[in-house]
Amino acid sequence: MIALTRAVSPAIARCELTHIGREAIDLDLAYAQHARYERALADAGCAIERVADGEDLPDGVFVEDVAVVFDEIAIVTRPGAESRRAETPGVVRALAPHRPLARIEPPATVDGGDVLVVGRRVFVGRSSRTNDAAVTQMRTLLEPRGYTVISVPVRGCLHLKSAATALDEGTVLVNRAWLDSDPFTELELVPVAPSEPGAANVLRVGGRIVCASAFPETRRLLERRGAHVVPLDMSEFAKAEGAVTCCSLILT
Repeated sequence: MIALTRAVSPAIARCELTHIGREAIDLDLAYAQHARYERALADAGCAIERVADGEDLPDGVFVEDVAVVFDEIAIVTRPGAESRRAETPGVVRALAPHRPLARIEPPATVDGGDVLVVGRRVFVGRSSRTNDAAVTQMRTLLEPRGYTVISVPVRGCLHLKSAATALDEGTVLVNRAWLDSDPFTELELVPVAPSEPGAANVLRVGGRIVCASAFPETRRLLERRGAHVVPLDMSEFAKAEGAVTCCSLILT
């Protein structure tokens, strides 16, 4: 496995925000948390490859939003926030040696955080960052390759993956309050702890589940189900509306 990551920008305090108020970000702590995140991915079996040229990109550390990677292809997104489109060239250069590339074209917009892949199902969140034109283009790209693309209305959070992520090929961790759960009827849905609405974003990698340590009740729920859970302090990224899936692109 390869994990593409990008260093935390010194400008992260100017990040885009949609659903939360702005708080001071401790830059040194963010650097340390990102280093521990990369170590956790390496411990899970990933070779870390850094995407270049991110210092002047406030949201550049959130590489997940700029591409969606499949076995057959990588789709370069067109981020919903115009300020983030400058993040694309570095990610394209990093992906090009590993996958054939396709691109989402205007007027479509989509953030990778709105795309949840569960087996051959591709759930695309309809959010403030992702529109119907993007869903249509993703169908055109993916359905000939054997994937089913399913639109999911999202409410009250930034991305679909704020509200749902895969625990395995048949199970999804969800906060039902933030999405329409009807598109997931063929899958087992595991609700987050009621007191932890932000806990649905976890990263499945190398047989492990990486989660934010801010959600201990949901962590215990997953451990009771037999998951090997790796908790990480992601406090500074949460202030930028980021979470554990946001900071890497995993290539298998």
